[in-house]
Amino acid sequence: MFIGHFAPAFAARAITGEAPKLGTLFVAAQLTDWAFMALFMIGLEDGEIVPGITVMSPLDLHTMPYTHSLLGTAAFALALGLLVGRWSRNLVAGTWAAIVVLSHWFLDLLVHRPDLTLFGGQEKFGFGLWNYPWIEVPRELGITLAAFVWYVRATKGPPVPPLILIGSMLGFQLLNWLAPQPTEYSVALPLTAMAAFAILTAIAYWTDSTRWHKSEIGLGVASPPL
Repeated sequence: MFIGHFAPAFAARAITGEAPKLGTLFVAAQLTDWAFMALFMIGLEDGEIVPGITVMSPLDLHTMPYTHSLLGTAAFALALGLLVGRWSRNLVAGTWAAIVVLSHWFLDLLVHRPDLTLFGGQEKFGFGLWNYPWIEVPRELGITLAAFVWYVRATKGPPVPPLILIGSMLGFQLLNWLAPQPTEYSVALPLTAMAAFAILTAIAYWTDSTRWHKSEIGLGVASPPL
């Protein structure tokens, strides 16, 4: 799961103009992965490369009690929701930020092998769609493109920025799927992923700055959400 995590961000922004800006929602969508990579680099969470552990991913993410337990994800969701709500003075914006953060765990549950926990304990969960690429590839592309179209139809603005955004997302996803799988886990992997997240988030902020939610047209909006 990579660009599929951004589908809830597009959906939230499409549903209401009170949702946070798209770039903020992109941060929310991958917040627990940002945190995992940071904790991995300082040794608080861990993973390794095990070729063949799933068909689509060689990652054995065996130690993620803080970022990829349901409890940990909920804590990140609450923290970002409170921050966004406080900054924007908008409870709706904070709520949508929290929902998008929380969606990460449930989307991971579909694709991961059993490596997700509820509270950081020993019992682990995962439906393992990474072992079924003929299901996972069209599913991930489908939910992402459907949410993107929903966002574009719910907003007004020039067509080029969203096309650049979705083109960049698809390009990174193809690299993720088609590039040779790594043979060992190193700091280069989280740094590369964080760079990809940062680039897509920056493009999302720019894209949304060129668009207006149709519900806002003709209304005076004193201060847009964060």
